[in-house]
Amino acid sequence: MQLRFLYVPVVDLPSAIDFYRDELGWSEAWREGDDTVAFAVPDSPVQVMVSTDPGSAGPMYEVDDLEAYLAAHPSVPRRGVPFEIPDGHVIELEGPGGNAFHVFDQADAASGA
Repeated sequence: MQLRFLYVPVVDLPSAIDFYRDELGWSEAWREGDDTVAFAVPDSPVQVMVSTDPGSAGPMYEVDDLEAYLAAHPSVPRRGVPFEIPDGHVIELEGPGGNAFHVFDQADAASGA
């Protein structure tokens, strides 16, 4: 399990891009469609993912196999069901204090699907 992103949901993506790029001076790392942009955080392997997709702000951890992770952690509260993302799946979970965190895999990319 590795921390890859900090997920930041926003209503106004252009304003968020202006803030992270122009105000903070961060570089765009990648973009997915018209609703998600990730920024490289200087001196960090973790990126900030800004998106208009619904969900709660929180860390996003990558695992090899999301299904296997969920099977191994059945008592972790789920805030929905896994859904598809490019090359994999993601789910929003709940940690201590009611804080959200997200777990995803890129299993389809690894398998070449």
